[in-house]
Amino acid sequence: MKTRFNTYDIVCMVTELQSLIGMRVNQVYDIDNRTYVIRLQRTEEKQVLLLESGNRFHTTHFEWPKNVAPSGFTMKLRKHLKNKRLECLTQLGIDRIVDLQFGSGEAAYHVILELYDRGNIVLTDYEWTILNVLRPHVEGDKVRFAVKEKYPLDRAKTSYAAPSSEALKDILSRSKPGDNLKKILNPNLEFGAAIIDHVLLENGLSGNLKISTDPNKGFFVERDLEKLATALKQAEELLDAAKKTVAKGFITQKKEERPNPEGDEPSYLLTNIEFHPMLYSQHRNQPHQEYETFERAADEFFSALEGQKIDMKTVQIEREAMKKLQNVRKDHEKRVTELTQVQLEDKKAAELIARNEPLVEQARLAIQTAIANQMSWEDIKLLVKTAQDNNDPVATYIKGLKLNTNHITLLLKDPYQTSDDEDNDDNDENNEEKLKPMLVDIDLSLTAFANARRYYDQKRNAAKKQQKTLESADKALKSAERKTKQTLKEAHTISSISKARKTYWFEKFYWFISSDNYLVIAGRDQQQNELLVKRHLRTGDAYVHAEVAGASSVLVKNPTGRELPPRTLAEAGQAAVAYSVAWEAKVVTRAWWVHAHQVSKTAPTGEFLTTGSFMIRGKKNYLLPDHLQFGFSFMFRLEDSCIERHRDERRAVAADDARSEVTSTQEEDQEILVSDDDEPSEKDDAKSPTDKLDTITEETTKIDFEQSNGPTQLKVAEKNVVEEELDAEDKQEKQGEESAAESDDSDGTFPDTHIKVDHGTGQVIMESKTRTMSEVSDNSDDKPLSFPSLPKKGGKKPQKQSRERKRNEEKQEKQKEGLKRGQRGKLKRIKERYGDQDEEERALAVELLKAANQAKESKKAQKKAAAVKANKGKSGPRGPKIPQPTPLILEVESGGEELDPEPEGEQGEQGEQAGGVDADAELLSQLTGCPLPEDELLFAVPVVAPYTALHNYKYKVKLTPGGSKRGKAAKTAVQVFLRDKAGTPRERDLLKAVKEENIARNFPGKVKLSAPQLHKHKK
Repeated sequence: MKTRFNTYDIVCMVTELQSLIGMRVNQVYDIDNRTYVIRLQRTEEKQVLLLESGNRFHTTHFEWPKNVAPSGFTMKLRKHLKNKRLECLTQLGIDRIVDLQFGSGEAAYHVILELYDRGNIVLTDYEWTILNVLRPHVEGDKVRFAVKEKYPLDRAKTSYAAPSSEALKDILSRSKPGDNLKKILNPNLEFGAAIIDHVLLENGLSGNLKISTDPNKGFFVERDLEKLATALKQAEELLDAAKKTVAKGFITQKKEERPNPEGDEPSYLLTNIEFHPMLYSQHRNQPHQEYETFERAADEFFSALEGQKIDMKTVQIEREAMKKLQNVRKDHEKRVTELTQVQLEDKKAAELIARNEPLVEQARLAIQTAIANQMSWEDIKLLVKTAQDNNDPVATYIKGLKLNTNHITLLLKDPYQTSDDEDNDDNDENNEEKLKPMLVDIDLSLTAFANARRYYDQKRNAAKKQQKTLESADKALKSAERKTKQTLKEAHTISSISKARKTYWFEKFYWFISSDNYLVIAGRDQQQNELLVKRHLRTGDAYVHAEVAGASSVLVKNPTGRELPPRTLAEAGQAAVAYSVAWEAKVVTRAWWVHAHQVSKTAPTGEFLTTGSFMIRGKKNYLLPDHLQFGFSFMFRLEDSCIERHRDERRAVAADDARSEVTSTQEEDQEILVSDDDEPSEKDDAKSPTDKLDTITEETTKIDFEQSNGPTQLKVAEKNVVEEELDAEDKQEKQGEESAAESDDSDGTFPDTHIKVDHGTGQVIMESKTRTMSEVSDNSDDKPLSFPSLPKKGGKKPQKQSRERKRNEEKQEKQKEGLKRGQRGKLKRIKERYGDQDEEERALAVELLKAANQAKESKKAQKKAAAVKANKGKSGPRGPKIPQPTPLILEVESGGEELDPEPEGEQGEQGEQAGGVDADAELLSQLTGCPLPEDELLFAVPVVAPYTALHNYKYKVKLTPGGSKRGKAAKTAVQVFLRDKAGTPRERDLLKAVKEENIARNFPGKVKLSAPQLHKHKK
């Protein structure tokens, strides 16, 4: 297969690309470490010039995948070429070197593309001094390709004229008889092998002719020299014409046979082999495609290489499947043939033994007698040889001794066959009944007739095996054909899916779609973090980061500009924590988010920001920590006609819906968390203040236990609530039961209250044991609770507070004597966790909760609470749960004043965000995690996201920090999905078509899989 330009291709392409002269450089990108793209534009005209070191250069109409971060060589090209005009595009001499000059005069820069050997791209100034080189190296002793060296222009060859007859004689004289003509001419001429073949065929010669001294064979110099000179002159004229006219393009193709399991005529696949600026004589009989220009043909050829590789891989799979089927057929045929042959041989041996019964018995008895006389095996062999030399009639038939197996080998003939019968023709009617001589093994322990019977038994066994083989052959062949058809179908399906697969721009990052249909992307490394902020952070977006050094920068794309839902921010915070060292360390930490204008690359005076580091100015909004729980799933690309069915399956939850969801979630949590001890009773109502302290201590310990079961650390907001409860009980003990109600109304606390935390949503649920408590968050809006930062510790405490704290500690010590089993340890853990908090901090937390609750509490709820307190001795029904906004967000001043918004980064690649809000919404609406049976699906995309974002996906498994490697875990998860009975055949085909290297690409690290009946799938 042709993969690089030759001299004639370069001449034609340089002529065609003269139309680019005068266009300015818009931007430079790199596809890989040797392929670069230069975007050119002129008024309304735009072109994309592709340069590949050592192989090709042409304009392209296809979208090539670009590197995430530009290389150093690309940045150097951008620095010197941006906004420069392409002034000249020439070929250096007739060599495979192309010079592109950008700018003029002293501001000129040259990009030199070398298309021979390993190739190279060199950037020089107007004096040809090298500024940067893609592949620094040294040629010979003097020529150095390095920065600040002069580019050697004198190396290029300048002439391609056809040699004269005398020169041709000299070239041919250096050859040996039998050498190939094309092999001799190609190194000495600049035309290229394809041109030489073409002109030789045009003049009645062939490149495969061999130099010969015989006029009747091969290439005879004296006779064919003039034809050769004429042909080479024609090649020179072709190159001269290519410098003046734009050539057409041709792609030659080859037919690849595709096997057919039905046995019908096979189909064919056309694969591209070579691209040329003209249809050569040697290619006229081959399949080919014609294009208007040579650059279009080259662009089409290289762009189709990837798809062609997929097709060839499919053909290879088909061939292997058909080969297996043919092997099954051949194996059955071979087994049947072998069993038939065994039957014939056993029957013949049995008949020969029966017809030679006296001879067999004499030979058997002779050897047995020798063995009975205790002769050694060597002596027996010597005895037989001596008898044979003496022409003993029995010994002459013994051809071998297998005494280790107690057998001898006899050469038996048909005693009833005369010499005349042996000379008869093969077509004799009685020929089948006559037996040819053959070697037969005789068992010494059996008589002649017993040996014959043994061979007949072997023949019958072989006949039975043959019958069974024939009976099972049809079933086995049908099974093999069915498997082959399935393999061919899967190969064809995967091939079509791989071709239809479109790589989205955000797949180069960590990414997922939140529960509210917002795109969340995160950087894989420092370069991607830098790229995210500079190119993709827009006004209205949110920047999320974990409180861990080196964590990924996470962006929540918000093209609508509306306020981001708390649920989306919480999921982005989970991603920020997961894509950090916290995952491997299995440590939960919190994350924070800021607005786009608060993120800046401008460092304070005298400081420097490294790659991937940014300045955050203003207020940070802290998110509550959550479980390290991610999920793995697949999203499916919908056909355009099916998009409307899934338009609103991911949307932001409205205020009323959110409140109902929270309430229902709390009811479900109550069924799980509330135990029999939580039910109100008369004994609970009659408890003394001291007993109440015991109750609160027990309930507080329950919160601690629930927190410690999971990997989540105790949240700041939960600490404040628990501390407020303990403070409220201390005050109630001082004031007595008579002032309990007043104290409760004034300080905003709730005695006998059970506090629970829903880790899935971050909600705080407060349940009253002895009375119906008014709803703390009886609000119609979904604004999150905000908690300012707590005052710093370490200040002086009033003596009064110290004395009160001492008294409380003494009381608790006295109460320990009457504590129930297990309560002493619980009380000790609470003291260790909250013992460092002073009264000032507790009072502040109480005031905060009081302000938040009183502002939202309705008058009706206040009256209801007062009535319950008045009837405290009566046991009533459990109060309603308190709906809380989700998630809770703690706003903490980060120090520093809010500054003006930073200017947005440079505009990214065209097409990513060109359509604005509608384009982003349409892009996300193409993907669904819960396909319907009537949907038409194009391909599958693996997605890794917080588990809460995958709640309505059809396929999903839970990922938590563990010890399984990512690749192994991904394969196990895919097997779980493939065995799902609810999956359709099309969905299974799409899952199989996903490349293995793309499945586990977004896993946070080593994981533990959780799925129903996972152990069965592992087996």
